[in-house]
Amino acid sequence: MATENGQIAVLHKLWDWAKEVLTQEQLKHMFITKDKFQSTAWHMAADNGQIEVLHKLWEWAKEVLTQDELKHVFIAKDEFQRAAWHMAAEKGQITVLHKLWEWAEKVLTQEDLINMLLAKDRDERTTWHMTA
Repeated sequence: MATENGQIAVLHKLWDWAKEVLTQEQLKHMFITKDKFQSTAWHMAADNGQIEVLHKLWEWAKEVLTQDELKHVFIAKDEFQRAAWHMAAEKGQITVLHKLWEWAEKVLTQEDLINMLLAKDRDERTTWHMTA
């Protein structure tokens, strides 16, 4: 909820507490846990244009996730088969899209980047459809 609402100070406090008491595996789990709609915190921040929150999530994820696990953060899909990339496009979050692309280039292969650009949601829409 703090991610969705852009509560960066709350996120910082939660992260500090988590690092004190959670194992490395439990910390990793925080980045891939999904809600009842199969959305991750990454989805929520992208959907709501929370660029500062996304930046924090990215920095923290790099501390605990492997390169392959970071890849899964980018390609995780919700119940509508939307990745965070789709959600940002649908809402016209150009700054978020730019940042997601910049980070994706660091962890995804060329083939993965192509797949990200061409990925379709449940209704067969790409990000191109959503922004148009």
